[in-house]
Amino acid sequence: MGKITFFEEKNFQGRCYNCSSDCADLHTYFSRCNSIRVESGVWVIYERPNYKGFQYVLTPGEYADSQKWMAFSDNVKSCRAVKNVYGSAWKLKLYERPDFRGQMVECSDDCPSVYDTYKLREAYSCVVIDGTWVFYDLPNYKGHQYLLERGEYRQHGDWGASSPGVGSFRRVTEF
Repeated sequence: MGKITFFEEKNFQGRCYNCSSDCADLHTYFSRCNSIRVESGVWVIYERPNYKGFQYVLTPGEYADSQKWMAFSDNVKSCRAVKNVYGSAWKLKLYERPDFRGQMVECSDDCPSVYDTYKLREAYSCVVIDGTWVFYDLPNYKGHQYLLERGEYRQHGDWGASSPGVGSFRRVTEF
């Protein structure tokens, strides 16, 4: 699967917990998380138990402090390994209205600005045809992150967003 290590303090200090499988509740292993080392696999970590709250997608590497994964706090309460990170054709369809209505754009590559590239101010629904993607609510891969795996998302709440703004998106790959 993969391996991820959580540390309570910055720069890989303090109590740590090694994880190699999905975990719906990490609170018994550590009280806060300020650095992470991803040895293998792609992981999504959540600020609340049971895969809820803000989410962050991490690829292999070292994250010496929570700013490195763009966290809003030191809360990490659940995690899961992302499956199917290797797309063969990398394809998604983004719609400006719910239920796959309105203007549609087909995408197969990373997009640093949805508005500049496609002139879409809002994206209410999406179909991920191939690959795994991360949506960001701001341009240039900033802001809240939302993981989208293969499937249909009839409205923005289906991928966890509270508003239909998609500022940028990129493919999830293990590099």
